[in-house]
Amino acid sequence: MAKLILISMVLLLGVSAPALGDEQEKLTVLAEGNEIPLLNNRFRIDHDVDKITLLFFRRQGSPAVVLVRPDGSKIYATHSLNDDNLQWHDELGYDLIVLNKPMPGPWQVVGQILPDSRIMVIGDISLQVDELPPLLFRGEIIKLTGKVLNDGEQVKIGRFRDVINMQVDFVSTNNNEYSNFGARTEHVANFKDDGRGFDERPGDAIFTGEFRLDFAAGQWRPEIALTTPIIQRKVVQEPVVVKEPPLTYELHEGAKGESHELHITLDEQLLDPQSVLLQGKIFYPNNDEQAFSLPAEQDNTRVITISNYEWGRYSLQIELYGTNSNGREFMAALPDYEFAIARPIEKVEEIAPPVSQGPTELAEQSDQPSAMSNALFYSLVVLGNVFILLAGWAAIRVLVQKKPLLGNINLLFWKKKSAQSDEQETNSSEANSDKNGSKSDKSGEILNLSMSDD
Repeated sequence: MAKLILISMVLLLGVSAPALGDEQEKLTVLAEGNEIPLLNNRFRIDHDVDKITLLFFRRQGSPAVVLVRPDGSKIYATHSLNDDNLQWHDELGYDLIVLNKPMPGPWQVVGQILPDSRIMVIGDISLQVDELPPLLFRGEIIKLTGKVLNDGEQVKIGRFRDVINMQVDFVSTNNNEYSNFGARTEHVANFKDDGRGFDERPGDAIFTGEFRLDFAAGQWRPEIALTTPIIQRKVVQEPVVVKEPPLTYELHEGAKGESHELHITLDEQLLDPQSVLLQGKIFYPNNDEQAFSLPAEQDNTRVITISNYEWGRYSLQIELYGTNSNGREFMAALPDYEFAIARPIEKVEEIAPPVSQGPTELAEQSDQPSAMSNALFYSLVVLGNVFILLAGWAAIRVLVQKKPLLGNINLLFWKKKSAQSDEQETNSSEANSDKNGSKSDKSGEILNLSMSDD
């Protein structure tokens, strides 16, 4: 059976330890001398202790402590690797040690333990957590408190906050009647006993914090776990139902120059309309912001006036404060409401049609241009085809057949030009013959070019 006691560390300066009453039988602080200077912390473990968990706080970054058994043998942190009866977790500022079947008698711890620290013997660690209400709304902000108990008593060692951590999860019940059927586990918060945020006091072993239900509506099972490097505790609560926010929206778009209106209708079956307060911000398309606040009213309808910036996207952040149907006050940061105004389409002015004429005149005027245009069109088509045929024939005759374009066609002016050319060539040849000593003269006689005997 695990035994647990919290005892103050005593520096051995020749001062006797105070009486511990009934706890003297379980654990004893020895006040006798110690040969190790400044590291003279001793305690006694009774013979009926089957399991004990020790927590030592030491200076940040200092080596792990060393345990000395009653027989003088030492236990180091590395021994936990090969010893099933020993678990050892060392961090920068503490050592958490679990001993199974420890040796009875006086023990000693050696290390740079803080002077104002305590040796903490951990027994039955338990966790007390506030019960979550059965009816919750999506977006609701929940404040939760958990207490750490050691053998049924609240832990009073401030440094214990460095060892433990509390986390909150919501697990889907996989009920096919709800929309979260088959959803994954939602991890919503980690609580620390550090006096920050909603935690009231640091080091009092009371974890206080808040979280927002920003996951899907449906049936969920809350699980709150207390975790340490060696010890884990979990509290599983009854399933709760997370509903959609108890209101509906209806947007009335304003005409040009008029404001938009967002009508919010509250669900009287889930909350009391007289207790509902609304506040938030409006974000306009031009990045302007406007805060609003709506007081409680008898009516279940609220109207938010939104300036008309014509086209663009609008967004509203809304917070709701009220009392639900079970009489529980709550606050919720509702999911953002967004809407968009489409950009108007510019209309082009229509051109006025010409003055209509009588049917007879209109028919006559329409027939004449039509007949003329048709005749001109057909004439151009015929001439174009003829030109294409002639051009194709000429190209084939000249380029492919290598024949003259006009063939054997003899024209009169071509014959006259040819005769004149022949006459000019004859005269030119005769002139050349007389000048160079031709064979015949103008009379046609043959010249004798032989030399005489004389």
